Amino acid sequence: MGIEALAKPAGSWCAHCKPGRGCAIYADRPAECESFSCLWLVNDLLDERWKPSRSKLVLTTSEDGVEIRCDPGTPNAWRKEPYASEIRAWAVEGEHSDMTVVVIVGQRMILITPEREFDLGIVGPDERIVRELEGTKVVGVTVTANDLAKGHGSIDTEPSDRQIASGSGPDRGDPRA
Repeated sequence: MGIEALAKPAGSWCAHCKPGRGCAIYADRPAECESFSCLWLVNDLLDERWKPSRSKLVLTTSEDGVEIRCDPGTPNAWRKEPYASEIRAWAVEGEHSDMTVVVIVGQRMILITPEREFDLGIVGPDERIVRELEGTKVVGVTVTANDLAKGHGSIDTEPSDRQIASGSGPDRGDPRA
């Protein structure tokens, strides 16, 4: 996550982070850091296995779902059990409640659905993810310039949009297939 007060970009280690010891400026940390709580700290349903120092994952909420931020030094931690099964279960629940589940590894984003993964690549702050639905099932994804950045309110595909995958085949959009 980016921390504006420290000029720390998203996807990079904080210069004040001391692995195994914590934050070197904890007592004087910026308000952004002080107000942050990962889901492991605030959700009793996440047991000790989800502790970030153990799982190598930090769970946060977004406007439309859950974000799983994976330690870039352990980029496949989210694919290991018990995490992979639980993340997929959240995707199943999310499909019925219009909630997204996104894994973030460094700057790379992966949208998780019950049947597949959509590797979105790097999604910039001026871009958004648009899901193509058949009922409640995600069958395609496009990364598009944010409406505000485009200067209008439509969600029409622009030449700068990136269509990630579409169609309903089980192997479409999954780099492991």
